[in-house]
Amino acid sequence: MTSEGPVGSRWRGIAGAFGHRPVQLYAVGMVTANVIGAVIVFGLIRFILPLPIDPAAVLSARNFITFGAYLPVAVIIGFALGIGVAAPAFEWLGTGGVPDIRAYQAVLRLPARQVVVNATLWTIGLLVFVTVNGIGDGGVNLLVVIALAVGLGGAATCAMGYVVAERILRPITAQVMIRGVPGRYTAPGVTSRLVAMWGLSTAVPLVGAGLIALGRLLEIVIRPGDDIAAAVLALSLISLTVGAGGMLLAARSVADPVTQIIAAMHRVERGSYDTRVPVYDGSEIGRLQVGFNRMAATVGEREHIRTLFGMHVGDAVAARALKEEPTLGGEIREVAVLFIDLVGSTSLAQTHSPEEIVTLLNDFFGTVVETAARHDGFVNKFEGDAALLVYGAPLPHDDPAGAALRTARTLAQAIPFDGRLDAGIGVSFGACLAGNVGAANRFEYTVIGDPVNAAARLSDLAKDRDSRVVASSDALDAAAVDETQHWTVADEVTLRGRSEPTSLAIPRGAGRQRDNAVSTASATEP
Repeated sequence: MTSEGPVGSRWRGIAGAFGHRPVQLYAVGMVTANVIGAVIVFGLIRFILPLPIDPAAVLSARNFITFGAYLPVAVIIGFALGIGVAAPAFEWLGTGGVPDIRAYQAVLRLPARQVVVNATLWTIGLLVFVTVNGIGDGGVNLLVVIALAVGLGGAATCAMGYVVAERILRPITAQVMIRGVPGRYTAPGVTSRLVAMWGLSTAVPLVGAGLIALGRLLEIVIRPGDDIAAAVLALSLISLTVGAGGMLLAARSVADPVTQIIAAMHRVERGSYDTRVPVYDGSEIGRLQVGFNRMAATVGEREHIRTLFGMHVGDAVAARALKEEPTLGGEIREVAVLFIDLVGSTSLAQTHSPEEIVTLLNDFFGTVVETAARHDGFVNKFEGDAALLVYGAPLPHDDPAGAALRTARTLAQAIPFDGRLDAGIGVSFGACLAGNVGAANRFEYTVIGDPVNAAARLSDLAKDRDSRVVASSDALDAAAVDETQHWTVADEVTLRGRSEPTSLAIPRGAGRQRDNAVSTASATEP
């Protein structure tokens, strides 16, 4: 059994991190950026910048030996510095789990810190080569040319290094961003990135071209008679190509997340409320990504609440409540009221389990809700084993009485429900107060008036009639002709609580239809 100290654990985590593809690509990208910078330096000195001495003297064995000696030292220094700034991130990648604050900050700041590492390496290299060539024959003029070439190569390396690091590390950044966007930016913002990229890839080459022209005018570095046209042209081309490429990469670092958000926004508009975008930036871009995800979650939650709200109070009431500011009180409306109540629910409870009763009631109310919706009715409430349906409120209706009568006829044809449930249906018509009733912080939409009471009394009366549905003559008088032809006036009855008799109407042939339905149901029962 062996024990492993903090140092061993740290290096095990760092070593494990190199098994991640983004880390491997990151290492390759940094090496590639430095190689491109070295090629730029070689091309500038050998082919572009005018030298005060023979180019062969610059590309001498002394400089090649210096380069060969500095390269492994630079690799070691660069590796040490890179590991130092990325150690917390690499440790977390090697061990896994939720990133701590050190790993979180290390990942977000790694591209900017890599610029510092590259700048340090190139600054050390500049000092080394200036020192080596300072003892030669070129003098100050040669040192200025070397400094200019190394400066341009280093600037290009830093610019490419940042863009490559930011892009390659996006999958890792997205993982650590589960902790959320930091309170303050830990990565350069959009403005800083674009300005820095412009400065490194465009302004620096232009400054180099300007210095060459200035040296020619002042006869410093550039000897009389030297042709600077090729050097200025080359630097201009470098500025155009490298600048365009650098600005394109920088612009893509901003455009890519915006494009992702636009595509995700379209998916949310189509109803995919679980859509989320990856968060992989510590700047205002990351805040935009997090903001979109929060917005999508909020929209999804609101739509879920809207759906539940509609299930509880009805789509019409839900739509009205969301559109208008709900207040207590209401208005007088001419409405038709349908009341349907089961027969023998007490005895049903004695012969069936609660689970069976709930299943039967759900099937029963499902038929009621579906039929009411088909005729533009509003299921105002369920009362135990009964339901109250309203036509003409909260939404206006061209023929509320006719729609209520059609619903009653359709439901009567479905009795007995499920072959076992019997019901009585009453329909009335008249003026009611329709609006919100309750307390200021808890109320419901309902209708109050004599037609509601009349419909309930008529449903009780219908339970003892073969038709199982009874309507008041007021409802029949208010309905359109195409519906009234399906009804016939029956007798007059004084409803409970009333002093005046009420004329009744029943569907034509309702008794015969019910007898056939009962006979069919009895024949199918075991």
